[in-house]
Amino acid sequence: MEELKGSLEHVVFHNEKNGYTVADFDIDGQLVTVVGTIEEPREGEYLKLRGTWAEHPTFGEQFKMMQYSIDTPSTEGGVIRYLSSGLLPGVGEKTAQAIVAHFGVGAIEILDRDPNRLTEVAGIGAKTLEKIIEAYADQREVREVVLALQEYGISTTYAMKLYKVYGQNTVKVLFADPYQIIKDVPGIGFKIADGIASQLGVTADNPKRIAASITQSLRECYASGNTYMDKGELIDTSARVLGLELWDDSALGTIGDQVEEMTLAGDLKLDFIGEAEAYYPMMLFEAEDTLALDFARMARYEHDALDADWGALVEQYAQGVGIVLDPSQRDALMTALDCGVTIITGGPGTGKTTIVSGLIDILTGRGLSVVLAAPTGRAAKRMAEATGEEARTIHRLLEYEPTGEDGPLRFARDEDNPLSEDVVIVDEASMVDTLLMASLTRALSPGTKLILVGDVDQLPSVGPGQVLTDLIESQVVPVVRLTAIHRQAKGSAIALAAQSINGGYLPEVGGDGHSDLVYLSRQSTGQVLETILGLVGGGAGDGTVSGAPQIITPMKKGPLGTIALNAALQKALNPAAPEKNERALGNLIFREGDKVMQIKNDYKLKWQDQKTTEFGEGIFNGDIGVITRIDTSGKTLRVHMDDDKVVDYPFDGLVALAHAYAMTIHKSQGSEFSQVILPLISGSPSFLTRKLLYTAITRAKDKLYLVGPWPNLVRMVRSDHDAKRRTGLKSRILTYTDLGI
Repeated sequence: MEELKGSLEHVVFHNEKNGYTVADFDIDGQLVTVVGTIEEPREGEYLKLRGTWAEHPTFGEQFKMMQYSIDTPSTEGGVIRYLSSGLLPGVGEKTAQAIVAHFGVGAIEILDRDPNRLTEVAGIGAKTLEKIIEAYADQREVREVVLALQEYGISTTYAMKLYKVYGQNTVKVLFADPYQIIKDVPGIGFKIADGIASQLGVTADNPKRIAASITQSLRECYASGNTYMDKGELIDTSARVLGLELWDDSALGTIGDQVEEMTLAGDLKLDFIGEAEAYYPMMLFEAEDTLALDFARMARYEHDALDADWGALVEQYAQGVGIVLDPSQRDALMTALDCGVTIITGGPGTGKTTIVSGLIDILTGRGLSVVLAAPTGRAAKRMAEATGEEARTIHRLLEYEPTGEDGPLRFARDEDNPLSEDVVIVDEASMVDTLLMASLTRALSPGTKLILVGDVDQLPSVGPGQVLTDLIESQVVPVVRLTAIHRQAKGSAIALAAQSINGGYLPEVGGDGHSDLVYLSRQSTGQVLETILGLVGGGAGDGTVSGAPQIITPMKKGPLGTIALNAALQKALNPAAPEKNERALGNLIFREGDKVMQIKNDYKLKWQDQKTTEFGEGIFNGDIGVITRIDTSGKTLRVHMDDDKVVDYPFDGLVALAHAYAMTIHKSQGSEFSQVILPLISGSPSFLTRKLLYTAITRAKDKLYLVGPWPNLVRMVRSDHDAKRRTGLKSRILTYTDLGI
């Protein structure tokens, strides 16, 4: 590796989430482009870089930095550039030259040891000196922390991550408990913390290390959708995290002892599911317990306070809109109107939207206030479009208060400040995890009616728990299943195929293009990709970005994963052109005309509605749009969302965007698209399951193309591998119901 010394002249791009930086680097007056990870780049800072030179196909020669450290300039020219870089207020090039002329290369040492001597230089008075001392103190604090940690082999990248959280207390925190950073610093897990702890001399049998491994094990547990672990599994997983052998009884005993200590200290919660021990993170136990208690109570509550003749009102509604309700639809309306809490579940085309619209009409007609909510922005948008009423995300309904990337959910609405509405209807309820559902039920006023609508046969929530499944299986909460298909006068091949697949049967598919479900047999990956490109290039869409079908695929990686497909589709639908501005983000290139998607909720991001000119805040995970302008001078990228909101993203906020020509099935949950293309890939039957396939095909509204080998479809239909999540919600609801609490 080569070594460069110089100063950061200009930060071209910086990703705050992962530290990826592109910058102009000044080496004795010569500018070069450097790329790599710098946690908090500061223009004018003097650095020592280690890395290699590489040729970028678009941007030319770049220095790919592998390591960096904070340094001080050793030449008079370097000191002048450093002092005049803008780091110190009131010090331009002329003043910097005067300082160096007076003190030479020792000017930096003067700043460190006796900054008052700067008044010896003409032009530096008391006020300027005060500003210089204050600004340099900040720089020195950072440098001192970084240098202190470098002595223990801790890289500058991690030192800066830690400094952003702890400031001048960084070293103190690390020596007190290096594993604390797992909880406090986004992006740092056990492996990184353990490496830092080792550099600081923490021994392998340190109790804090063992406790951290247990915390990491529970993190992995709920990242997999579970809410608890049994003791044996918790000990074995912690041993794996620590790199211990499972037959080392002494080591396993030590972990077991630490589990008991953490339980006594209240860091873990020991409960029993039946007779089995269950260890919970305290936050998840409290959420699950809250849910069980709330649903047990709501299930006992009958909401017929108005003494209404619901049957007559249901018939009146049906006649008014000119529909004939099937028995399950009528049952759904009557149950939801009568009960304090109701679950309505059904597949595509079974009339869930009809039920929601009917409930709104009947309930508001009786003077009750109704609010609609969904777990994602796109699901809320669909709900609003289908009903003609406003719908919000659950986060916005509860007035989410951001607490940081890994912080707990915190809402302004809770048991002390509950929602005022009489009825809350939640769509796509299968996507709501334990923590979010508990936050919702905490915020319900006594007597508020809760109606959960969704498809329990789709994939469960990404977060921990399987709330809708557990509620249904408890048989405590009233449930109505919609089974009759109504969509398009029962002529929808998509809806019929969904019903067949959900039952474990192969669907009937057509190949002539007249059906709304078309199967195209292709054997090789190359043939599948070629067919997809042909469809989006005009065979199915109109050859434009906005008119192209949505590609949904099971995976991110691989030749038919989202990464490869988005690159190929961008090239096909929106190739580079002189008139199109671009912006690079790592290996991605965002281009004017690209289809993009917001990949995390941002409640503060400002937008303007193109039609109404209304201003507002909040862009949500899953929102899709097209890049209409990239302003390289203003460093902004404009996206016109498909709901007519226009958003200007600063260049350092592009980490919230991804290309959206193709998306994963998981990411598509809660969305519906006019046309969908689904590549049929091979893979593990434990991942490529019937439930995954069912979720994918139910995203298509008007047209669905299945492309690939038929045996791959057969294997997914036959794979009923449904990894049962370990949760205690069902058991706990039954317990509270039996006790009458």
